[in-house]
Amino acid sequence: MMSKRIREVLGVYGKYFLITVVLLFLPTYQVVAKDFLTIGFSMSLTGTYAPGALGQMEAYMLWQDIVNKQGGIFVKKYEKRLPVKFVYYDDKSEAHTAVRVYEKLITEDKVDLLLSPYGTTIHFAITPITEKYKVPLIGSTAASIKLREIKAKYFWFITSCIPDRQMQALVDLLDYLKIRSVAIFYAQELFPRENLEFLEPYLKKRGFKVLLKKDFPLGAPDLATPLAEVKAKKPEAFIALCYPADSFTITAQAQEVGFDPGFLFELVGPATTAFWQKFGRATEGITTMGHWSPKAKWPGARDFFEAYIKKFQKRPDYLNSVLAYTSCQILQTAIEEVGDIDWEKLANYISTHEFQTINGPIKFSGSENIRTPGMILQWQKGELEIVWPRATATAEVLYPKPRWP
Repeated sequence: MMSKRIREVLGVYGKYFLITVVLLFLPTYQVVAKDFLTIGFSMSLTGTYAPGALGQMEAYMLWQDIVNKQGGIFVKKYEKRLPVKFVYYDDKSEAHTAVRVYEKLITEDKVDLLLSPYGTTIHFAITPITEKYKVPLIGSTAASIKLREIKAKYFWFITSCIPDRQMQALVDLLDYLKIRSVAIFYAQELFPRENLEFLEPYLKKRGFKVLLKKDFPLGAPDLATPLAEVKAKKPEAFIALCYPADSFTITAQAQEVGFDPGFLFELVGPATTAFWQKFGRATEGITTMGHWSPKAKWPGARDFFEAYIKKFQKRPDYLNSVLAYTSCQILQTAIEEVGDIDWEKLANYISTHEFQTINGPIKFSGSENIRTPGMILQWQKGELEIVWPRATATAEVLYPKPRWP
């Protein structure tokens, strides 16, 4: 028989043994250590879209620098700041290449999160991928009425340059200026065609005369002949529904053929940094789509502008750079507020909350930003100013456009 002392000792240690065994078999919830966040995307570093994509890429780099200088993004789940590491590939301005890239980022690279590519066409091409894997993605440089039809749960678009809203703003401005005759060029591409779809009925409803309407292939190197044809029609306003490369061609060749309309609107291109660098004083009075200015009273707008100039020794693209940086701000805010990088939690937060950004407040209804109004920008004295609507304007509209220098 065991002595009383032995029984006492076994009794005490037996309790500890039992507790130890129970603890060993309880489920554990240890958080896996994490040292950084990997964020993946494709970018049109080469190909047709490359000129417009540059401002977007630079905005991503600026955001990464600013975040990492602060130690990273604070994630409550890990109780620390996590620096941001980018994983990106050149999609060559090809939608099918971008689709493969995003599939690779999710399934092979296993990135934590995603940022968007450049351009409407490529955004729409990758939407099925983000929906398939349920990865939240905040679209930046894309706008289409079709975003309302796709009913994506994990994809949002922050621009207000949706064709129906953008063309309504443009026609409102033309009407305000008492312009009555217009000529239209449009590129054979999704976004320009969608804008035309709304521009024509808006013009008809307001009683405008459309003197000429012509399409052209995206990236056409020579538009001098059709521009001369437009010149002969003498429209009060010329509307070019184009992309960046086309805006450069149109602006240069309009001067060559002596076509100098009183109002000139080019859809995408004049807001790029390279546009001012190329044309200088000839930009005076040219209008374009966009909805941002460093002069606007939005928190961080001026800081972003100055930080961009400091890093790249040039001004940001008032459209693509701003949209890209804003998308990063929304993603960062969602991570910090949710305290996790869980895709479903982030998607729910983005869908239901308002965000304060360098482009003002943003809130989504479905996939669309419903807080930012459609606006028109205009080059004035080397600066892009918001000239319409008057409620958000940073300057009065300049009309007629000064003659070419």
